[in-house]
Amino acid sequence: MTSSASSSHAVTRAGTPSSPLYRACIALPHPLLSELLRVELSAAAAPTPMSQLTACSAEPKTQTPLLCHRIVSASPPPPPPLCAMAEKSSAADVEASLLTHLNSAGEVPDSRSYASSLGVSHAELESVIKSLSAFRIVDSTDITKETWVLTEEAKGYAAKGSPEAQLVAAIPPEGATKDVLKEKLGDAYSVGFQAAAKSKWIGFEKGNKELVLRKVENVKDELQEQLKRLQNGEAVPDKVIDDLKKRKLITKEKSIWYSLKKGPEFVLKRKTLATDVTTEHLRSFWNFDALFQPQQHPARDSHDTFFLTAPATTKDLPEEYLEKVKQIHQSGGHGSKGYGYDWKRDEAEKNLLRTHTTAVSTRMLYKLANEKPFAPKKYYSIDRVFRNEAVDRTHLAEFHQIEGLICDYGLTLGDLIGVLEDFFASLGMSKLRFKPAYNPYTEPSMEIFSYHEGLKKWVEVGNSGMFRPEMLLPMGLPEGVNVIAWGLSLERPTMILYGIDNIRDLFGPKVDFNLIKNSPLCRLGLH
Repeated sequence: MTSSASSSHAVTRAGTPSSPLYRACIALPHPLLSELLRVELSAAAAPTPMSQLTACSAEPKTQTPLLCHRIVSASPPPPPPLCAMAEKSSAADVEASLLTHLNSAGEVPDSRSYASSLGVSHAELESVIKSLSAFRIVDSTDITKETWVLTEEAKGYAAKGSPEAQLVAAIPPEGATKDVLKEKLGDAYSVGFQAAAKSKWIGFEKGNKELVLRKVENVKDELQEQLKRLQNGEAVPDKVIDDLKKRKLITKEKSIWYSLKKGPEFVLKRKTLATDVTTEHLRSFWNFDALFQPQQHPARDSHDTFFLTAPATTKDLPEEYLEKVKQIHQSGGHGSKGYGYDWKRDEAEKNLLRTHTTAVSTRMLYKLANEKPFAPKKYYSIDRVFRNEAVDRTHLAEFHQIEGLICDYGLTLGDLIGVLEDFFASLGMSKLRFKPAYNPYTEPSMEIFSYHEGLKKWVEVGNSGMFRPEMLLPMGLPEGVNVIAWGLSLERPTMILYGIDNIRDLFGPKVDFNLIKNSPLCRLGLH
């Protein structure tokens, strides 16, 4: 994107020198962020001044400009705890119990067992662990295990018996007609009939293929026994697993829990800092629904997203547009079949901490769609996002996203790839790979990887794609207008460029202040 000549911009939030992005801006050598705002985007559209792109807040009237004209020199306080508003009231008790236990015992070998001993769910304990790990108060080690779990259909068979055993049990000594058995067994009839016939448990009266007879008095329901063994965590032979997979009665599930010990900054009780989430306060509607992301999508689960408890919901949504979004989700339109489910308004009204800056892009595209006549535009943002993720060397629960998008007639995937290559080359990253991916709101979609010389591996640095018609057309954008978009974290490309192998050394409460003091002040656009 061509930088505006009419004004100078610094990457920080107006009036908030305590923003972690402010600290990152000062801490990093200035060429990086200079280039981030000077990347040329190859498109015919005239650039939109960055000052037009604003961060979504709790109320539209209080939107804060994303970019300001200069950096104010100040000593910022540490960032506030992320979960303060999203956690339940019992979280403080869970944290106190955990820290007391670690202080006396020194470790927690299995977080699942410890959660049970406290009488809380593992998810509640996991939220506390992530928060404490982010501040290095505890050190956590991930323990993963893949297990086979029963599908809902299989759970029914484990409780009531296999469909073939149910069918045999439903046949009286004199036999029963197929219609009677269908009425008794419902959906289990067809599967049960085929399996029972294959096992030679049933037959037919001579000359009457409608009357089903039992050929055995009793059956050994091996399927039910196998399902119960799996349900109880017992081992079963590989052949049984293969048979159950073929019948689609089991699915593989990845479980994650933790072993814990004292961290380098361990304290028995940590100070609770003031929390202000006003500028990150966002509606589920713009973060998910307007992006054509179904309401049952895993990303909308509390394990992936921080939901607010106060205020938990909002009623202030564009009604006409909301109805169009509801329609496209439920029954489709514009050539799409939609998802075919009962879309619920109360899900769209939930408040959360935004999971991606695409939520901001959605609002800007909706605003653009209502400006007549349509004019091609480019948008660009740098802002903070939140994910309920385990903290490790390359992941944080709170980080920054850079996002760009171009809206014009006739844009293609080739345009997107060209823009990405130019964009990352300007940041000094020429080793790129693109991998096909799935996003509910883009098709086609691509993950972007860059080679990290320090880690000696390819690291995902961004995501990209072309926004789907199901997202764009309900907004009111004209037919034939395409939008190419990409997003990446600020932290990961910086790690690659400067050989940093732990993201927590770049962003967070433990950043080396000597790095901040000894690095040039970032003054972008000033000559």
